[in-house]
Amino acid sequence: MTKNTPTTDNFPPGFIWGSATAAAQVEGAAWEDGKEDSVWDAFARIPGNVLNGDTPATAVDHYHRMPQDVALMKQLGLDSYRFSTSWARIRPGGRDVNPKGLDFYSRLVDELLEAGILPWLTLYHWDLPQGLEDAGGWANRDTAYRFAEYAQDVYAALGDRVRHWTTFNEPFCSSLLGYGSGVHAPGRQDPRAAVAAVHHQHLAHGMAVTELRELGAEQIGITLNLSNSIPRDPADPVDREAARLFDSLQNRIFLEPILRGAYPEDSLKDLEPFGLHDLIRPGDMETIGAPIDFLGVNHYHDDLISGHPDTSGADGHGGGGARPKASPWVGAEHITFPSRGLPRTAMNWEVNPDGLRKLLVRLSQEYPELPPLYITENGAAYDDVVSGEGTVPDADRTRFILDHVQAVGAAIEQGADVRGYFVWSLLDNFEWSWGYEKRFGIIHVDYQTQVRTIKDSGLAYSRFAAAARNGNSPVPEVPAAAPVG
Repeated sequence: MTKNTPTTDNFPPGFIWGSATAAAQVEGAAWEDGKEDSVWDAFARIPGNVLNGDTPATAVDHYHRMPQDVALMKQLGLDSYRFSTSWARIRPGGRDVNPKGLDFYSRLVDELLEAGILPWLTLYHWDLPQGLEDAGGWANRDTAYRFAEYAQDVYAALGDRVRHWTTFNEPFCSSLLGYGSGVHAPGRQDPRAAVAAVHHQHLAHGMAVTELRELGAEQIGITLNLSNSIPRDPADPVDREAARLFDSLQNRIFLEPILRGAYPEDSLKDLEPFGLHDLIRPGDMETIGAPIDFLGVNHYHDDLISGHPDTSGADGHGGGGARPKASPWVGAEHITFPSRGLPRTAMNWEVNPDGLRKLLVRLSQEYPELPPLYITENGAAYDDVVSGEGTVPDADRTRFILDHVQAVGAAIEQGADVRGYFVWSLLDNFEWSWGYEKRFGIIHVDYQTQVRTIKDSGLAYSRFAAAARNGNSPVPEVPAAAPVG
C-alpha cells in the first residue's frame, strides 16, 4: 500500500472502529473469585510449553484494572471493544455457574456502555475449563452441549445490554493447533482428535446460534482466521495441489459448513482417513449452518504455498515453547511455506497489506451467501522500547495498521461489505506459547509495574478513526500521551 499520508475516503458512515483482547491473555486473577483452571492455565504450567515458563496467572491484571483500561479505550475514541468471556471463570471446571465470574463481565459491560463504547462479546477464545478437557475436551461431542449451556448462561446475565455475540474465535487454532500440532492448549498431537474438535466446535457454534436466536440476541456471528492460499508456481500441479490442501484446512472447512451447511467435497475426501464422516450425525449440518448475521475475519498475513521441500519460510504456527510440535496440516503435513522476501514482523510473519484486500474481495465474490464482514483482528508484534520521554515510538506497527486499514478501504471500494475494523490488540498481553515475549498492543504494558502507555500506533489509529468518523482526509496529527499507572 502507499506510504503517503493515509486517507479516509472509502469508509461508510457508521463504520465501527474498535480494538480487541481475549480473557486468558489479559485478565489474570487465574484462581480468584471462584475461577478454576482453563486449558491454558494447565498447559502453561508444563515445562517447555510456553517460552520462559510464562503463565497467564497475572497477565496484565485487567480483572482488577478494568475501569482504567476502559478509560484508556475512551481516551482513544474507540467505538467498540471486542472482549471474550472466560468459560473457566463462569463455569469453573465446566460445572455450575459462578455468579462472581459473571459479575465481572456485567461490570465490564456497564463500564463500556457508560463510556459510550459498544460491547462486542466473544464466548470462546480458547479457555476451555480444564475439567471438560479431562472428560475429552473438544474431541468429545458432549462438550458442544456444554458450550450451548454456557452460552445461555452468559446471555441470561448480559443479553439485556449486549447486542453483538460471537460464538468462537479462530476455531482453526483451538482445534488443529490445540489437538493436532500441540502448539496450543491442550497440547495434544492426535490428528483424529483434531478433526473431531473441528466438527464438535462447529456443532457447538450452531447450537449456540440457535439458542441465542431463540433468546433474542440481535447480532450473532463467528470469527475465523482466514488467509490467501497462493501456489508458488501456478503452473506446477504439485504446488496447486498443496495450495488446495492449505485452502481447505485453513479456510474452507470452516467457512463452508457455517455459510452453506456442508463440508467441501474435497475436504470430506481428504479427511475421511481421520474419521470426519463418522462424526457427522443426522441434523448436524443443518444445525451448523444456522444463519449468522456477521462474519468476523482475523488476518495477520497471507501464505505462499508449495508441495515441494522448502525451508526458506514457515507456516507461522511454530510457537515459542521448546516442546516438539507436530504439523497442524492434517493429511497435508508435507506442504511448505516458501519466503517471498517480504518484510516480517517479530512473529516472523510476512507483511503484505494487499493480501487483506484480496482476501476480502475473494470472500465477497466466491460466497454470495456471505453476511456483512468485520475485521475482528489485525495487527502486528514488534519489539517496542519506551523512550526517555516515556513515549513508545513504534513506526513499524503504525505503518502496518495504517496500510492494512487502507487495504480494507480498497476492498470496500471494490464491493466488499466490511462494516468495522478491530485492531489487535488493545494491550500488550500473554501471547499464548510466546508468553510475554511478543507485544501486539497499541498500549504498552510494563509487566513489572502494570503501567500502561499509549503507543504512537495507538495515537495514529485513534487519529485515523476520528478523521474517518468525521469525514476528514488527510488525517491530522495528535499529541503524544503520558503513561498511566
